Amino acid sequence: MSTRELVVLGTASQTPTRTRNHNGYVLRWDDEVILFDPGEGSQRQLLYSTVTATDLTRICVTHFHGDHCLGLPGTIQRLSLDRVPHPVAVHYPAGGAEYFARLRHASSFYETAELAVAPIDTDGQQIAIRGGTLEARRLRHPVETYGYRLIEPDGYRMLPERLTAHGVTGPAIGELQRVGHLDVAGRRVTREQMSVPRPGQRFAFVMDTGLCDAVYALADNADLLVIEATFLASEAALAAEVGHLTAGQAAQVATECGVRRLVLTHFSQRYPDLGRFAAEAREHFTGDLVVAEDLTTVPVPPRRVPSAR
Repeated sequence: MSTRELVVLGTASQTPTRTRNHNGYVLRWDDEVILFDPGEGSQRQLLYSTVTATDLTRICVTHFHGDHCLGLPGTIQRLSLDRVPHPVAVHYPAGGAEYFARLRHASSFYETAELAVAPIDTDGQQIAIRGGTLEARRLRHPVETYGYRLIEPDGYRMLPERLTAHGVTGPAIGELQRVGHLDVAGRRVTREQMSVPRPGQRFAFVMDTGLCDAVYALADNADLLVIEATFLASEAALAAEVGHLTAGQAAQVATECGVRRLVLTHFSQRYPDLGRFAAEAREHFTGDLVVAEDLTTVPVPPRRVPSAR
């Protein structure tokens, strides 16, 4: 059975705290296991989670501020230490290639892992992955920064009772799915008649940014949105100055974009009480809200299943 869930490794922004590690997030999406923004300590946090370095198939870095990338050296070296048998793709802003090269070879080690390095150099760049498309959009931050979203294409769900009623069984079901129609007992049966639409799922990952069009584009109709909420509204002016969001702004984005489950994270060390983030977000968002904590798991909401026509 496929698994789609977010594993939170860390939730702190610039400075970790006694209870919040630097950033780090793993998305399990069927056969893809994607590590986003491995901050310092991510390798150790993996040991306390349900994810191993060997599970990883892809690493995505939004930008090269330390709290989003200083875990890369240890993570990359761990891939070699564990002799991960498959290639691991790595995406990051192309303008930060020098930083990536430094981090990748930050110390001496015996490199055995195969990294498929594919920098992001275009706003809206799309990468075909197993189960969908990974899209990067340029965000508004003092350094080159990209957010990511994973889009699963729409499909369909076959209806067993209709198939049986029309005498479509066994290998004929596969043929109907491939071809789109089938002649049974002198009568043409179409795939549309035997199925209902199955909307594809969407995941969005939005880190350090001020409000901009790309934030809304990434969050559009997301089943699960992971978004920074570095500050509260009392520091809104500071947030705008340094290219960050408040909890209220993140929640407003979620409401306007039709997000199903909202995950707030990347909290400033100035706030020991995360309950304030939930309270502020609730002023703008009435849906499924999660204020992320280290080493928690957040499932992607169940797929929307339309009723039979």
